[in-house]
Amino acid sequence: MTLIKVNNRSSEDTAIHGRRNLLHNGAMQVAQRGTSFAETTAASYTLDRWLRAVGSSFNFDTTITQSTDVPSGEGFKYSLKVECDTVQTPSGSHNAGIGQRLEGQDFQHLCYGTSSAKSIVLTFWTKSNKTGTYCVQFATNHGNSTASYRYSFIREYTINTANTWEKKTLTVPGLTTQDIETTDTEGFRVKWWLAVGGDDTTTADAWEQSASYLATSNQVNFMDNTSNEWYLTGCQLEEGTVSSPYEYRSYMDELRQCQRYYFTSYDNVSAGTTGTNTTSLYWVKDGTNSYATFGTTTFPSQMRVAPSATVYNATTGNSNSATSDGSNFTAQVYFARKHTMAGGHANVSVGNATGIHYHMTATAEL
Repeated sequence: MTLIKVNNRSSEDTAIHGRRNLLHNGAMQVAQRGTSFAETTAASYTLDRWLRAVGSSFNFDTTITQSTDVPSGEGFKYSLKVECDTVQTPSGSHNAGIGQRLEGQDFQHLCYGTSSAKSIVLTFWTKSNKTGTYCVQFATNHGNSTASYRYSFIREYTINTANTWEKKTLTVPGLTTQDIETTDTEGFRVKWWLAVGGDDTTTADAWEQSASYLATSNQVNFMDNTSNEWYLTGCQLEEGTVSSPYEYRSYMDELRQCQRYYFTSYDNVSAGTTGTNTTSLYWVKDGTNSYATFGTTTFPSQMRVAPSATVYNATTGNSNSATSDGSNFTAQVYFARKHTMAGGHANVSVGNATGIHYHMTATAEL
């Protein structure tokens, strides 16, 4: 009889299995709001969970898109691309970048605020024609936005070769002096800076108590030329001091995670897009109710908190409106909970069992 030896899985092998990436949509797969975003001073969401960070109304005049330019042979399909649209020079407390805000309850295993605080390591791929020094800011939140409740740690990285994908790894020691918010509110954020004013510069590689957007004085000004482009993908934040292979997730798994913060019935286009009846939701006239329509929509994932919800006309794209057989009616959301929302409209001229088409969005972002 032949004996087969079965090796026990080592602790190192175990560490690279299971969910370990603390970031969401790190491979830029999910784009519920659309795939192209042109903004200036707004701090708005782009690809799912990726927020434009803008300080002191700086004119971060850029176009951000979901790009298919990715590092070869690494298994990524998409990247986030930033293009400079007008030349801008930051001053004072101006800042511009891209990043994520994350729930504090997902960071409790790091034991911040104790002598056992654990290190984290950030890995990502980036590319730009603008070479030089860039900064990533890691920031904690203990309870509110005042400086006494927040700490920041800055790490620099260098884009060495123009127009070439480069993998970067940054480690951050654990914070022993203050813990992180323990609830579903913001407890941690990571920001990749592209421009910073002189009033918001500091030194790298040390935790400091601050609620400000911060980078070092070495940070390049990405906004100095309209030919500048910057790409980002393969972002992973995990416990430890040594990075592990990227945690690839299925599209559906990543989508469900993102839908905790934002859900839309639109098919990867911006809210208010016209002529989208074929992908719309619908309510049906209830003849026993004074309202022409009253219905509910169940969210595919439990949202972080009760969301802010809006309904849109599936034909015209107008908010607080719905459509039926070529006629448009005022519509509204009556309530929204973590699991579901209910809405309707009061035009009783619609016939019984008539379908009322609409779209909706629900936002519970940090």
